Order: sequence, then C-alpha cells, then structure tokens
Amino acid sequence: MVSERVTVKNPTGLHLRPAGILCKSAQSFKSVITFTFGEGTANAKSVLSILGACVKCGDEIELVCEGEDEEEALASLVSEIRNGLGE
Repeated sequence: MVSERVTVKNPTGLHLRPAGILCKSAQSFKSVITFTFGEGTANAKSVLSILGACVKCGDEIELVCEGEDEEEALASLVSEIRNGLGE
C-alpha cells in the first residue's frame, strides 16, 4: 500500500468532468484506488463516489493505492491531479 497527499487545484473542485477524468485514469490500473477526504473514503474508480466526496478547490485529499501496480498508479494520479485534470 502506498499513499500521498495532494491538493486539488481545479477552480471548481472535483465536479463531473474532472471526476470523470480521474475515474477513467484510475480504472486503467489493477490496484484498488481510494482517497480520503475529511471523515470519508471515496472509491476513485467510481464517478459517483468521487462526486459524493464534495472536494473543492484547495482541499487536500490522500490518495491510497494498493495492488500490483500501486506505485505507478499513485504517481500517475498524483501527477494528473496536480496538473488540474484537464482544466
């Protein structure tokens, strides 16, 4: 298991478009990928779970990857979040 904290930079947070991009990226890995925010945990492979976390601009989340490609998954997703998830 590997994890890393990352700050969401999207001006409108993880709304539908960036949530979809994050979800699609997470689904390309075999690892179980979740993130914690506040008191909850969200499945990064589910758009509804990501949207339900209500992550806003400036919020810090902790990505957690567990599985055979966990290191690669974590590096890729952290990079995408830091680069604004297409926005």
